[in-house]
Amino acid sequence: VREYILISVVCEMLMHASRLVPLSQEHLIIKLSQLIHQLLNQLQVIVDEHALDVLVSYCTRALRTCSSWTHPEVLLALSSLVYGNGSRCHRHLPELLGLSGILVNYGDPSQPDIELRRSAVHCLANLCLSVPGQPYLEEPYKGVCYGILLRTLQSPKPPDVEDIVFCTVSTACLSTDATISQGEVTLTKVCQCPISVVMSVAIFMFYGLPGISVEMPQVLYPAPLPQYETIPAAKPELSQDSAAQKKTAGNKKRKSRGKGKKAGAEGKNDDDDHTSGHLKTGGSGVDQSGWSLGSQSASVTSPSGVTPQLYPSWKKGSSDSEFSDPEGGMQTKLRLYQARVRQSALQCFLAVVKCVEKRILYGYWSSFVPDAPGIGGPPPLTLLTIALKDPSPKVRAGSLQVLSALLEGSRQFLSTAEDTSAPRQAFTPFSATLAASVRELHRCLLLALVAESSCQTLTQVLKCLAHLVSNVPYNRLRPGLLSPLWKQIRPYVRHRDVNVRVSSLTLFGALISTQAPLPEIQLLLQQPGSTSALSTPGISTPQELSHNWRLPTRRDGEASSPGGGVEGDPEGPCWMLQLCVSLVTQPREEPYSDSDAGGSSGASLEPLPIRLEALQVLAHLVKGYFSLVQTSLLELGQLSTRCLKEQEPSVQLHGTKLLEELGTGIIQQYRADANTTPSAKCVPVCQVVEFWSEVLAAPMISALQNEQHPTLQTSACDTLSSILPQAFSQLPDKTQVLCITILLGLTYSENALVKAAAVRALGVYILFPCLREDVMFVADTANAILTALDDRSPNVRAKAAWSLGNLTDTLIVNMQSVGLEFQEEFSDMLLLNMLRSATKASGDKDRVKSNAVRALGNLVHFLQPVHLGKPVFEQPLQEAMRALIDTVRGEATMKVRWNACYALGNAFRNHNLPLGSAVWSKEAYSALSYVVTSCKNFKVRIKSAAALSVPSTRDRYGDAQQFAQVWQALAQALEHSEEMEDFLEYRYCASLRSQLCHALLHLLSVCQPNDLPALRSSLSDQSRPVLQGFLVHYLSNKGVTLVAGVDGAAGDEAGDHAVPEDGLRALNETLTRLKGQLEESIIHNNSSSRERSIACCPLTLKSLISPNLL
Repeated sequence: VREYILISVVCEMLMHASRLVPLSQEHLIIKLSQLIHQLLNQLQVIVDEHALDVLVSYCTRALRTCSSWTHPEVLLALSSLVYGNGSRCHRHLPELLGLSGILVNYGDPSQPDIELRRSAVHCLANLCLSVPGQPYLEEPYKGVCYGILLRTLQSPKPPDVEDIVFCTVSTACLSTDATISQGEVTLTKVCQCPISVVMSVAIFMFYGLPGISVEMPQVLYPAPLPQYETIPAAKPELSQDSAAQKKTAGNKKRKSRGKGKKAGAEGKNDDDDHTSGHLKTGGSGVDQSGWSLGSQSASVTSPSGVTPQLYPSWKKGSSDSEFSDPEGGMQTKLRLYQARVRQSALQCFLAVVKCVEKRILYGYWSSFVPDAPGIGGPPPLTLLTIALKDPSPKVRAGSLQVLSALLEGSRQFLSTAEDTSAPRQAFTPFSATLAASVRELHRCLLLALVAESSCQTLTQVLKCLAHLVSNVPYNRLRPGLLSPLWKQIRPYVRHRDVNVRVSSLTLFGALISTQAPLPEIQLLLQQPGSTSALSTPGISTPQELSHNWRLPTRRDGEASSPGGGVEGDPEGPCWMLQLCVSLVTQPREEPYSDSDAGGSSGASLEPLPIRLEALQVLAHLVKGYFSLVQTSLLELGQLSTRCLKEQEPSVQLHGTKLLEELGTGIIQQYRADANTTPSAKCVPVCQVVEFWSEVLAAPMISALQNEQHPTLQTSACDTLSSILPQAFSQLPDKTQVLCITILLGLTYSENALVKAAAVRALGVYILFPCLREDVMFVADTANAILTALDDRSPNVRAKAAWSLGNLTDTLIVNMQSVGLEFQEEFSDMLLLNMLRSATKASGDKDRVKSNAVRALGNLVHFLQPVHLGKPVFEQPLQEAMRALIDTVRGEATMKVRWNACYALGNAFRNHNLPLGSAVWSKEAYSALSYVVTSCKNFKVRIKSAAALSVPSTRDRYGDAQQFAQVWQALAQALEHSEEMEDFLEYRYCASLRSQLCHALLHLLSVCQPNDLPALRSSLSDQSRPVLQGFLVHYLSNKGVTLVAGVDGAAGDEAGDHAVPEDGLRALNETLTRLKGQLEESIIHNNSSSRERSIACCPLTLKSLISPNLL
């Protein structure tokens, strides 16, 4: 009907009707209100602004003048008018939501007429809603609505109000609270105390739950302490459920119907939800429960001497029921409404969790997550109580969604959990309490996994477990948490529902990727698998014990194992690898449930989501446990090649990601610092060459050239960058040329992601020994990188700067290994362009700047006399040095300043540089001296001190004044090296002192007699003991370890410190040399008192060092 009726016609008709019906005709007003409600609801019409103004004004006048018996119908019409129009009713908001507004009075919890309250609450709810593209209700009025709804939730149910009516009011309030929390304005702006919302919501999460009654807590404390004690009534002790009741196989899957606006349709849908799953008990099997929020404990009353039935009474047949059929119908309807209240409460809680800061919510962690099974008393009411005991699958799924939202991003909070140490008798630390909570989460979720029969809720259980596993620090907990979970989820990989299977694979991926490699997971992966586990559900899920729907006839001669399968060869491939490979490649044997419709990439293969998740699990397995899968390297290469040959881009993408992880695993094995064990031997290079020869065939080249799918091209570029350098040199020449040519071409791609990946891959290739001495390749790569440095995408520029840093590292290596031959062949103009581009990039964003300054240091180090003699290099050189100096002094991140200090030290290593005489020399030394004394970050200080100790001769430090300033800065930094603003810097304090001592002794070794007065002036009576203590400790130490480098720029100065014996000898020789030079000068010349004072300087310096050392 809506297609043939114009909205303008409806609005005009309703406005005309409002003009025809006077306010004195109350019966007609009711009819008009019903007409407005029916038309706007059935036609789903949102009236225009003029009609809205006229009709809302009419309704407000009717509410002011007409009798109270007409108000519920008028409010119903008003709620339809303001639906999604809250911001457009600004002219009427003072009358509706002012201090004595209509909705404020009718919606107040003190309103005795429950029908008026219900209608007013619906109006408030519709006012707060907003359709897409429309602004929300204004902030002050939204707060008024929120306050009314919150007070309604906090008010007890009046005794004369029917339960169903109370449920509808509560559901409307909770749904509106959830909508407001999800809006543009955060909850903390609307409500000053978000925890009050949590308190109000928490009471309704358990509303109507069989065998449980709760009360609103007066105060919710953010601490896991018994701050509120209640004396529960005497309760009979219930026996634990000895065995879970087996589920029947008659639960048929029902198709969900669209929800209409009528309550009856919603009730029918909820009825389907209730009948789709049975109520399951938790660990203790007891329905007797208490709430940790300070509520009064509820009890399950039963006749004395009779064991209570845990199966709900309302699930019994009519012959066993204590009420008649009409009463049973009312009870069923009430349960549906109560479940709707619990579901709305959980949705509201979920909205609160998403909008409130996690650090606030984690303060109330113990109120919603148990930390003990509750033995000997009623268990606390938590989210897991709902997940284990609620009869509605939707409500159980809602509680698991809230728990997942709490667990998401909780890694930092849960990182404090620890129970590996011996238990303390005096007190229980918070780390142990949190660890107990983590263990209880595992136990309860495993119970929920076993007990759940609804596929949708089972999927939520598995997702919740995946969030838990991803955030728990298992390396700080006692082993044994993951083994039961691992064994329990294995059968679900062959579940009949596709979503359950995908979620189980996601959980496996979380188990494999969390803090890999974990010893417990490694042992589980090394356990022999079962034939049935790879092909059929030999180990059935608890829901399928009575009907193994896919179990084939056992082959002759196949011995059964206790688990229902045949143990595989323990020396064979990892069973998880076999499982994932079979899911990707093997055809499915039987049709699955309806949920996999349309999800398969081929009629005979597994559904696409399962295949993609299996490929992701394989990638996690390769990344974390490469030693377990390296024997199947060629098979995995063939699997990836097969994925690349498919038409589905997502399968191709996951195939390239698997190849990238394989290549990265091989490279890590061949790194010199890899912690390889005797059992984890490196893959032979010949096998790696064979692997890449098969991979770099037509499918990979097609993926690289597939411009229709740039994400696939990006991943393929990352795959090329993961080739082992030793293997790349042994690949056929045409393959090498093809890889390089494609990457060079992709650097000019129009897609920023592809361009960035190609530039990064070239930055990896430039470090290959077989390519770095090829001048043509270096030149081509440099031109591609310089072009990318001018790209408008910050990501491309960042990758290009990183690659430029690697390229300049190669120039330094070639300068030292190849010599003048490479330097003469390398283009001067290209070198000049690189210098200018790096200088320009040093003024870019920090992520670009950090590698640009690294490249600048290498380029200045690379310059030869032939370059420095050309006028064209003079100006770029000065600009480059000033860029480094400004970066050292600037306010960039510590990583950038660290690299800038390293770059200055690297530039100082160029003996052809006019250091000491150039105009920028004084500024460079001044900047480094400033940083070494004032920078808050000790790693930056260490690198600046290292740069100051690089010049090898005295003339490179400039005049005596400049030399004295450097000496005084280093001495001052050493004297105050124990002063720090951030305690985290304490771990670098020893390295800083060692570097400063090394720099001071280096300056002493090159100083001349004219420098001695300044050195002596720095050795005051107060500073001398401090400096003497540090120098004595440094010279007596047999080895000093400095801080490792950043961004691959390792400190070259580290090897200069482990020379205490040579250092003492060199120091003694230096002091003897200075003393001899001064004595000779005094003998041959008539020395003044000042010169004689200078002659005493070596003695003063010598006395600074302990005589025992000299």
